[in-house]
Amino acid sequence: MEVQRVQQAEVEVTVVGSCNTDLISYVPRFPAPGETLQGTKFSMGFGGKGANQCVMSAKLGAKTAMISKVGKDTFGDGHIKNFKEFGICTDYVYTTTEASTGAAPICVNESGQNSIVIIPGANLLLDEADLATAEKIISKSKVMLCQLEINPKITMEALKIGRRHGVQTVLNPAPAIPLNKEFFTYTDILCPNESEAELLIGSPVKTVEDAKGAAKKLHDLGCCDVIVTLGEIGCVVLEGKTTDVIHLPAPKVEALDTTGAGDSFIGSLAFYLATRPELGLVESARRAIKIASVSVQHAGTQTSYPTRSQLPADLFT
Repeated sequence: MEVQRVQQAEVEVTVVGSCNTDLISYVPRFPAPGETLQGTKFSMGFGGKGANQCVMSAKLGAKTAMISKVGKDTFGDGHIKNFKEFGICTDYVYTTTEASTGAAPICVNESGQNSIVIIPGANLLLDEADLATAEKIISKSKVMLCQLEINPKITMEALKIGRRHGVQTVLNPAPAIPLNKEFFTYTDILCPNESEAELLIGSPVKTVEDAKGAAKKLHDLGCCDVIVTLGEIGCVVLEGKTTDVIHLPAPKVEALDTTGAGDSFIGSLAFYLATRPELGLVESARRAIKIASVSVQHAGTQTSYPTRSQLPADLFT
């Protein structure tokens, strides 16, 4: 069945971020420096934090748009086609001959843990002029997702555009880099994982209590709300209106491949924020954890993300 492509006027979730082609090697363990290790399987798929989050949100039924830049190459053409197959608006997926589409060689070990190297390529060429052209679609959105796999200055500009138009802004500060205070003050919901939170606050985040303390420190830096994701432990949620921090445990599952699980969570969160705002942040995060726990039981990145029809009905009531 052909998917109806989202029109600009209908967009609920807009993602400003990266497109990477995932080159996934499955290995018994991660190789030591200088070691040649024989893997068991190889696969190639569509990835990039921005693209992943956009596809996850679209798979659940949100009307989504992607703002990104890819190379004029086979990988870039593939990303655009992939977005269109999910009905995602691609009017602002720009192409360039100045760099290749981003790529991400990934190793996944037998316990499902991953090790990732990112070559940004065209992602770093998304610029202010591109954003200015795309401002119209950002302004019509209910939620905008940003990450740090593009030039951080462009991410910051996107957050400012979102704030200017009253769009709810969500920043996934990944990969982890030091951030100036503006990032916090222009972000409505900050969503780091434990290692990203650790870098931002300058102290270890290993336990639920550590994460609760980190959420409070990040809130003090200017964010309205904070979610710190903790993998199989779940996440902690701080709602700025109460400053209470709540731990939401993740379901116990046998993980096959954790690649893209964080993006599954954030894309699902955006879906609920945009389409079911009455649920509130805590309940939206609780449901997003359940969806991410389904994704880790399947191989791949976007291919592991469930569609709405593959999930329990009570996640949508």
